[in-house]
Amino acid sequence: MTLWTIDQLLPHAGRMVWLDRLVEWDAERVVCERTVRAGDLEVTADGLPAWAGIELMAQAVAAWNGCQVLSVGNPVRPGFLLGTRAYRADADAFPVGSLLRVEAVRTFHDDDGMASFACRITTPGAQAEARLTVFSPTDPAPYLDPRNTTLDPNGNTA
Repeated sequence: MTLWTIDQLLPHAGRMVWLDRLVEWDAERVVCERTVRAGDLEVTADGLPAWAGIELMAQAVAAWNGCQVLSVGNPVRPGFLLGTRAYRADADAFPVGSLLRVEAVRTFHDDDGMASFACRITTPGAQAEARLTVFSPTDPAPYLDPRNTTLDPNGNTA
């Protein structure tokens, strides 16, 4: 199992990369980590707000996708978070200094790039969980061009 750096796995850059490292991955699951640090994006005196867990989960899913495509020699590409269901956190924030373990397990995936993941963040004294629905098309360019009104590969317009 190759453990790429997070920067190799995500199409994000700079401060928008919220994960620190890939811990493990396979065909169905990924585990990443992040240490909450004072001065990081969105971190307050109370820590990283629990609502930010959705972004950590989405980045873990993106890391999973990065592992899948890099392992077969393809480039990393952008994907899209379509929705979050049943997000629950049992704390208002993840405290500064906390080591967060972010896990995403694939529960559904189709040939067009639609997928669902059961996600969980754990750290001593706090945890969060949710189901994320994502879309990772083979060619994301049409979905990133605001001038393109054809948003479906079958030619249907929005």
